[in-house]
Amino acid sequence: MRVRLGMVGGGQGAFIGAIHRIAARMDGQFDLVAGALSSDPKRARASAADLGIRSYADFAEMAQAEAARPDGIEAVAIVTPNHLHAAPAIAFLNAGIHVICDKPLAATPAEAEAIAAAAASSSARFFLTHNYCALPMVREARARVADGALGQLRLVQAEYLQGWLSEPAPGNKQAEWRTDPARAGAGALGDIGTHAWQLAVFVTGQTPDRISADLSSMVPGRPIDDDARVALRYASGAKGGLWASQVAVGQENGLSLRLFGTKGALEWRLSDSERLIFTPKDGPAQILTRAQDRSASYRTPPGHPEGYLEGFANLYSDVARIIRGDDSLADRVPGLGDGLSGMAFIAAAKASATRDGAWVEVGA
Repeated sequence: MRVRLGMVGGGQGAFIGAIHRIAARMDGQFDLVAGALSSDPKRARASAADLGIRSYADFAEMAQAEAARPDGIEAVAIVTPNHLHAAPAIAFLNAGIHVICDKPLAATPAEAEAIAAAAASSSARFFLTHNYCALPMVREARARVADGALGQLRLVQAEYLQGWLSEPAPGNKQAEWRTDPARAGAGALGDIGTHAWQLAVFVTGQTPDRISADLSSMVPGRPIDDDARVALRYASGAKGGLWASQVAVGQENGLSLRLFGTKGALEWRLSDSERLIFTPKDGPAQILTRAQDRSASYRTPPGHPEGYLEGFANLYSDVARIIRGDDSLADRVPGLGDGLSGMAFIAAAKASATRDGAWVEVGA
């Protein structure tokens, strides 16, 4: 039986809302039935009419009305800019409706804490769509680390490089809110740095306990960071680095992760997402493909390319099973803990940067 789904945000002209809708449809486990798709009532009605779903003028009305209906939504996807995550998430959690929220968790630590408080007192679950951790070879990398293939972890290098904000972009809706501190909360650090952070934590199973950050606004007059370089230290003794930049000219979507341990190394790049390179100590590199993926997170036979949309779809498929009572997949689906970890990373990096790169404990 399909999960009845609602959506907040994602109206006409929105990018990420359409991605979530396609992903939710891919495995046939969700039916989109209602939405508060825009803060503009006229656009909200037109967007809902295009999709053939119930339309609401605002999310608060939607949460109350849908919770009261016998055929009301069971889950809601929140696909708004960062500063508009907290209020709808809290409203739907309070109504007992599961929340699927785009990353990062919120724009400020206070908003993140409010979401956590609502989740703690709700019967509903909270999920966060860090889609890259749902790609088959990322899940295989995680399994190999857990199996001890790398031995003791020594070095971690995570990067997420883009170049699309290397110049001012007036009139670009996506650029406008992402470079506005009031709406984004953090620039490259929050937009893509949290992806690199979550990917490294997900695969290694370790969270850095201290970081030292250098945040820059390379474009003159930009009031928010567009380049972040962060040194990582782990309680295990491992060391690492995270570089997130949106002014790296020529880079389109350069997400990558490299891990080095006492027994071997792993390397994965989004640009070649269906291959994972494992190099055992004193042995030749091995190129692994989806044929070796033990999580079976793919839909087409190995060699038939999959990618960005399928990662989102994997998360939606797993979320549907969890909502229906199967918790066996819960450890591989990002949730509130991942969101709070990302917010702690942002806060620590900002604190370090204001103290000229001083080492700051994550979560302190």
